[in-house]
Amino acid sequence: MSLDAVLSQIDDDLPHALERLLDLLRIKSISTDPAFKGDCDSAADWLVADLATLGIDAEKRPTPGHPMVVGHVGPENGKPHLLFYGHYDVQPVDPLNLWDCDPFDPQIEDTKAGRVIRGRGSSDDKGQLMTFIEALRAWKAVKGDWPCRITFFFEGEEESGSPSLVPFMKDNAEELKSDIALICDTGLFESRTPAIVTMLRGLLGEELTITAPDKDLHSGMYGGIAMNPIRVLTRIIASLHDDQGRVTVPGFYDDVPDLPDDLEAQWQGLSFDHAKFLGDVGLSHPAGEQDRTPLEMIWSRPTCDVNGIWGGYEGDGFKTVLPSKAHAKISFRLVGNQNAPAIRESFRAMVEGMLPPDCTAEWKGHGASGASAVETSDPMFEAARKALSEEWGIPAAYVGCGGSIPIGGHFQTILGTEPMLVGFGKDDDQIHSPNEKYDVESFHKGIRSWARILDAVT
Repeated sequence: MSLDAVLSQIDDDLPHALERLLDLLRIKSISTDPAFKGDCDSAADWLVADLATLGIDAEKRPTPGHPMVVGHVGPENGKPHLLFYGHYDVQPVDPLNLWDCDPFDPQIEDTKAGRVIRGRGSSDDKGQLMTFIEALRAWKAVKGDWPCRITFFFEGEEESGSPSLVPFMKDNAEELKSDIALICDTGLFESRTPAIVTMLRGLLGEELTITAPDKDLHSGMYGGIAMNPIRVLTRIIASLHDDQGRVTVPGFYDDVPDLPDDLEAQWQGLSFDHAKFLGDVGLSHPAGEQDRTPLEMIWSRPTCDVNGIWGGYEGDGFKTVLPSKAHAKISFRLVGNQNAPAIRESFRAMVEGMLPPDCTAEWKGHGASGASAVETSDPMFEAARKALSEEWGIPAAYVGCGGSIPIGGHFQTILGTEPMLVGFGKDDDQIHSPNEKYDVESFHKGIRSWARILDAVT
């Protein structure tokens, strides 16, 4: 049976595929809130049961947190062994009053831009996860068998830091090893161009508290003679970038590679409209390294950002206080082979060296993960890129990702498996925000895309 028959089956079965997705979206699998632990269990059970309807041997595996779902199907037939990863947990829905509908009563809505699936998890990541399952459902219905050996690996803690993920992967490494790991948790470039993500930035977080006097002081009595920790903190923050937008932490750019010429040419061919990108959020001028293109700034260059700063009186009205403490949360996005622990040490030493007398610094680290780059020399990557291009009618691109998706690096370091990140989300899907949605087109063409990729790589 031909690929065309599989694609026709996908088209014909779309109403039923949408109903199955709506069923999954009704489960309140919020991983970060213990009140929804039972719902996370229910979502895992739902996936096990759905895979069973396809004859896939899957089971719910316990962890100290929420369970994993692991399943296996298909023969060892000399074709690539594929692993498919997704996550069934979702973000909290607060603030609830900003939703136009019940976030766990998903609906198919008609909008000016087309039909959308509205509900929490529709795009991140239940809708994306189900594109792969529905592609296999159609494949099995038409061909009666499986394209190759396939392992399913779904987690329920991605939205809460994945505390159980690495231990589980290490304990089950032999079972989870495959030739390639498929991940559907990304999106289309500028909401229209299919893409395979090949660069993921790492993330280092630091929380800094500077203390000067041992108590809050009256600014009339002590102002001028007593050191103000907010003054110290703001001077430190102001020094983190030079006039050209480069980060000034010593050694920060060690092991930051230049963008390969072929990738730079491909990115230039995307004709990224940075003016619109910034204009959509009320900005107009790129603020990063001035000798880099906008896409380089987002995808392949490291950053330093202040994510929060506070101290002193923050209530209504006015209070003439000279605070005892000032606080900031600062994050670094990392690329290439930047060493997260080394950058943390250098940053802390830089700050300590800038402290005046009577001031001390306290630190709290918030994670440190390096960047990951995908090796695309395996012919499966080019086969998948061509398959995506055929489905969407637009040449698919290898792109970077400004965010951090740690699972991609875990597949490389723990399992020795390269990840292939393909997703169909759009920029306006409002993931993590009220009124999250996933376009019906993204869901439909996402299913068709995976069918084409399966055909191309096997």
